[in-house]
Amino acid sequence: QVQLVESGGGLVQPGGSLRLSCAASGSVFSIYAMGWHRQAPDKQRELVAITTDGGSPHYTDSVKGRFTISRDNAKNTVFLQMNSLKPEDTAVYYCYAQAKERVGDRWSAYWGQGTQVTVSS
Repeated sequence: QVQLVESGGGLVQPGGSLRLSCAASGSVFSIYAMGWHRQAPDKQRELVAITTDGGSPHYTDSVKGRFTISRDNAKNTVFLQMNSLKPEDTAVYYCYAQAKERVGDRWSAYWGQGTQVTVSS
């Protein structure tokens, strides 16, 4: 089983910054994609940013120019640098990975348990 463990959430004032980290561990044979989704109260979960092997990072429009996703393949870790945070960025942020546990497996989706980000003065 692949486990994803997030860290770095918290309370920050508008205009501030936070850096989220997510490390994959367990039976990790290969990871194709890693990224972040978020879910605000009474809203659907949405993709925030994702990075894939050999591809360019993708961001939802509302965070372009403010958030940066990066990945350390050697450590199976993905980061989300969040700058110029706004109250509307308040949500639970979930780490996501598309990975295989064994060489013959199909790609499967894995989720972290989430970390709260609150942007408020």
